[in-house]
Amino acid sequence: MVTTPQPALVLGIDTGGTYTDGVLLDYYSRRVLAFHKSLTTKRDLSIGIEKVIEGIQIGDPSAIRMVSISTTLATNAIVEGKGKRVALLLIGYDPELISSFKMEGRFATPHFHYFEGGHDLYGRQQAALDLPGILATVNELRDTVDAIAVSSYFSPLNPEHENRVRQAISSITDLPVVLGHQLSTRLGSVERATTAALNASLLTVLQDFIIAVRRAMERRQIDAPLMVVRGDGTLMSDEFAARIPVETIHSGPAASAIGGHFLSGLDDMLVVDVGGTTTDIALIQDGQVTISDKGASVGDYQTAVGAANLLSIALGGDSHITLNPEKQIAVGPERVTPLARLAWEFPMVGQQLQALRQRQWAQATPDWLEYWFLLREPPGDGIIQAPHARELIDHLQDGPRPLPDILKHLKLLHVGQLGARELFRQEILGRSGLTPTDLMHVEGRYNQWDSKASEAALEILAHYQFREPDDLRQQVWDLINEMIVHAILTFLSEKDLDLSTGRRAAGAKQQTEQRISPKDRDLGRWFFYNSIYRSHPLLETQIRLDLPMIGIGAPARIMLSRAAESLNTGLVLPEHHQVANAVGAIAGSVMATKELLVYPMLDGTRVDVMGYYCQAGDERHEFEDLREALGFAHALGRERALGAAIRSGAANPQVVVEQLDDGLDTFRIRAKAMGNPRLAR
Repeated sequence: MVTTPQPALVLGIDTGGTYTDGVLLDYYSRRVLAFHKSLTTKRDLSIGIEKVIEGIQIGDPSAIRMVSISTTLATNAIVEGKGKRVALLLIGYDPELISSFKMEGRFATPHFHYFEGGHDLYGRQQAALDLPGILATVNELRDTVDAIAVSSYFSPLNPEHENRVRQAISSITDLPVVLGHQLSTRLGSVERATTAALNASLLTVLQDFIIAVRRAMERRQIDAPLMVVRGDGTLMSDEFAARIPVETIHSGPAASAIGGHFLSGLDDMLVVDVGGTTTDIALIQDGQVTISDKGASVGDYQTAVGAANLLSIALGGDSHITLNPEKQIAVGPERVTPLARLAWEFPMVGQQLQALRQRQWAQATPDWLEYWFLLREPPGDGIIQAPHARELIDHLQDGPRPLPDILKHLKLLHVGQLGARELFRQEILGRSGLTPTDLMHVEGRYNQWDSKASEAALEILAHYQFREPDDLRQQVWDLINEMIVHAILTFLSEKDLDLSTGRRAAGAKQQTEQRISPKDRDLGRWFFYNSIYRSHPLLETQIRLDLPMIGIGAPARIMLSRAAESLNTGLVLPEHHQVANAVGAIAGSVMATKELLVYPMLDGTRVDVMGYYCQAGDERHEFEDLREALGFAHALGRERALGAAIRSGAANPQVVVEQLDDGLDTFRIRAKAMGNPRLAR
């Protein structure tokens, strides 16, 4: 008698800037059984996660064999400055060199300190370690920082000084200590120091998040392994993620790329994920997400952590449509709540917009379309630094208010006088305005909230510019298409194209002759606009993308169709593309990478090679022969990668070892172990 195996259910969750998405998948049949979307609660991401779990309505929680999460938490914490306070100890770094190249701002913390010590290119000590000075500094700082990061010059070749510093610091304080050589074997000193500082700043942030997710699982009686998506799209255990949270930078966009590949079944594609806040672009070739050679970057910080090669632009369904200082239409980069949704929650907003609509042309300025509203009461007066914060919060107790009304009530002349940035950052206040989502309501392509409010807002903005609403609406879609096509070209070509001149008259087709001015002699701009609008009477230009475009996200069909046409390619919208990022959170493989360095051992004259070192983390092994050293490195790398993959939750991982020539008779042995995630029994 043949028995049908029980389905292996896995739960994938993606926490995006606007929505938290969840999917329930039968792991072996690869079939999506249910999905749910919930608004992301940035102040506590676990709230949105628990709502998603509740919305999926899991029948038997014991059937869940794995939960996997992709998160923007690390990226957002870095960009918004919400990481913990870190002291960065730089050992053997040259302060004058750092200052001359203006690299101080790249360390991800203002609290960095220089000390004698470090090693050279061949792992030899270049100066004695200033341990007394380090301990004195740590003793002064330990009550003002939350963690300590240590980066010593050429520590991947010899981590002795970093290890000694950690041991000494641990004798005088319980603060967590992060060492640069444990995060990367790359020899870029600034990038390694930045990575150590960021990892230290994110330790408690991600640990608290993982604890909150675990509690949400416990409340739903889900007892299963918890995995987290890395920035390269692979999976790691929650324990590993809590130790090295910096590896979750770009976790969300990487999950989107993996989900696009999984749902489409294609091996070569351009994945474009349109969310509420950003549009993320990634390339899949031969079934693999392309990886950046430079390491993950976020904001102004370049790290030594591997991540998917992708480009994110501040454009989404909730991007703010407003006027720039030159009174021209602009989309983003700020994200706001659509007016349709605000009016749906607060009918008074819709009534006010309808009243504004009755005014004569150009009397209602765009400021009247920006509403501020109260999200929550602040937990204590201590966090309110703005001089008018309490009065502002009290004014919003009865509902949202347009910006001019707020300024009048507080007797102020300019929004800058409010100083409310911190109130928005901490999600005490919210901001609403006209968005692409509102235009979708006007066009009837999205009808979840108050379409009448969106129509009124569009008409008010159009009248202010002495335009017809349909003309203005077309102009916005033109501009959005230009932004997406421009981003794709920039990403794939790795070249800059300045469109600032061409955007002076951004808009509908009848304005194209103004956009491509005869006075503009730039061929790149002309080629770009002529390819999109085909305006030249004699010359036809085309840009052809030789790959299908995979659309991800709820607004993908609306916001990507024209971009696909402009690039002369097909737009593929797989089933469940609206939640492909959550699918990607569970469709990835578990991977562990170990790198070992083999480099020459020089004699006292620093000329003759006496043998070779194999540096394997904290261990250094000596060999007389290069072949022997390389053979040992290959075997040890394979063994350690295999063990790390199993500990991180991989089932039957396979190991691939490659040997890279770093120059100067130095070799990098990279072992990668990869396997499917191990499900709970």
